[in-house]
Amino acid sequence: MSESARGRRVAFLVAPEGTEQVELTEPWRAVGEAGAEPVLVSTKTGKIQAFNHLDRADEFDVDRVVDDASADDFDVLVLPGGVANPDQLRTNDRAVAFVREFFEAGKPVAVICHGPWTLVEAGVLGGRRITSWPSLRTDIVNAGGDWVDEQLVRCDGGPSILLSSRKPDDLPAFCDALVHELQSREVAL
Repeated sequence: MSESARGRRVAFLVAPEGTEQVELTEPWRAVGEAGAEPVLVSTKTGKIQAFNHLDRADEFDVDRVVDDASADDFDVLVLPGGVANPDQLRTNDRAVAFVREFFEAGKPVAVICHGPWTLVEAGVLGGRRITSWPSLRTDIVNAGGDWVDEQLVRCDGGPSILLSSRKPDDLPAFCDALVHELQSREVAL
């Protein structure tokens, strides 16, 4: 892959428990292979517990606590799914503010599956086209989003790019779009 993603930092925001493992590990791998630095950001120090649907999977070390993180420190934000993950994040004021910072700074955000629940809470979906796991449709529409059932949606309305996918089966397209976005961004010095 191109070296053009070198020097970029990607925040993966996850709750201490409930992230769908493959929605964390596949984009993480793609970002790393593109030459960017993935950083695991959570609401607590230590480790996060990932899941394969409802079954416990692996644990992953937290690199940074959201209380000590800023959108200024990163080039892109990734919000993996899993039902419990965004449900926990959307009740954490600092996590919601962190997400909002990316939109205010005009930085790309990539979200998959149930991840958009955090975007609903952040109030950033007004007028934006987005996809998700089908059960989020009503929440997204009620938050002003334009929900569609597509494998990948790239919305460039507003100052920031929003990439979204529905489910783990969409990960190849999601990861390709994420890497493309990383490679096309200029790194602020």
